[in-house]
Amino acid sequence: MHAIIEARKVEKSYGAEGDGLIQVIAPMDLAIYPGEILAVLGPSGSGKSTLLRMLTGLARPSGGEVIHHGHEVGGPCENVSIVFQSFALFPWLTVLENVAAPLKARGVPAAERTERSTKILDTVGLDGFENAYPKELSGGMKQRVGFARALVVEPEVLFMDEPFSALDVLTAENLRGELLELWQSHKMPTRAVFVVTHNIEEAVLLADRIIVLGKNPATIRTDFQVALERPRDRKDARFTNLVDYIYRVLTRPDLAPALQPVPAMAPRAKPKYQMLPHARRGAIAGLLEMLADHNGRDDMYRLAAALSFEIDDLLPVVDGAVLLGFAKLEEGDVEITAAGRAFAEADILRRKELFRTAALENIALIREITRSLEARADHTLPDGVFEDLLDEHFSEEEAKSQLETAIGWGRYAELFDHDSDTRRFFLPEEAAAAPPPEAVSH
Repeated sequence: MHAIIEARKVEKSYGAEGDGLIQVIAPMDLAIYPGEILAVLGPSGSGKSTLLRMLTGLARPSGGEVIHHGHEVGGPCENVSIVFQSFALFPWLTVLENVAAPLKARGVPAAERTERSTKILDTVGLDGFENAYPKELSGGMKQRVGFARALVVEPEVLFMDEPFSALDVLTAENLRGELLELWQSHKMPTRAVFVVTHNIEEAVLLADRIIVLGKNPATIRTDFQVALERPRDRKDARFTNLVDYIYRVLTRPDLAPALQPVPAMAPRAKPKYQMLPHARRGAIAGLLEMLADHNGRDDMYRLAAALSFEIDDLLPVVDGAVLLGFAKLEEGDVEITAAGRAFAEADILRRKELFRTAALENIALIREITRSLEARADHTLPDGVFEDLLDEHFSEEEAKSQLETAIGWGRYAELFDHDSDTRRFFLPEEAAAAPPPEAVSH
């Protein structure tokens, strides 16, 4: 899988050569991948915030390079946002104006600024506070405004610099839960989250991957995946073992970290995308119609002969029907389900509705594409986003084939469409407004 942002041998020093040069961050490699929350832990003074600033382009490394989608970062990254510990709100602006500020800086028209800002405020639970000023808000509400302002520009990576440390314990816990809910429900228009924290339990609660830094100068002492399902239980032995492991790494700089932080932990739980069978929707419909005519069940070899298919050609069709929940396969016999029979007996429009429901319920990739498009203000996304996700599970060639199958099924279900010239997905209602190929930047 391709990294969104990659640091190659980056280091940071202060002072001048021969005049007491102080190295804060030793040369290190680090990458941020799509689909992950990455937490960075380290003792005070270990350079966590400095590292964040270099990855976002706000600070230049003394050596090495930061790469964003294959290009070296020479200034502030365009498609990232930062949430700060101190909220950093403009006290003279209303909540709505604070959230709209980055859109105004980018030249977004006033009407669109208001619409997008209002929508994201509703997403973070601040509906009704648009006209309030920061001084009227609690700490938790101010940080929600900070989240909204960071998310309104739909960043590819959301950076957070100890975002909960200025809040009381209960408010911080509540906001962590809300952040995870937004992330897991795909309501956050962002592909990755990078969070700097000094709180070990916070890192284990939030992160898919954790990096622990040493200090004087900063080095990566351990970098590992968190193989705990969500929601995570602080009382779970695996959770407490992981917290203990990180604590030992932080407090024992002389200790060489074990390769596996907790020997009893399961392998990393990756998001699973089923292998979509390359079957046309029409072939699946034909199979279901024949099963409905054959009392709902038949032998695969008889079905292949009746459809004039080779058995190898019939298999992906059957697999497609099973994956959608329209059929069951038992000992070589294919049996139609109630949902499959309803599909076989429905008219054209009703079939689309039933296929749409089945695809969203059963096909992870189609569900991911649809939710991601719905979360975007313009309801479009380049198909490369999903190729990157599939690259983690399939070969490059198979990833493209999987995407082609998903496009065909998604089009039929009227969940989304795809423009092969611009290589972008869009929601069907956006088709009329989609720009011509030459107007889209690649």
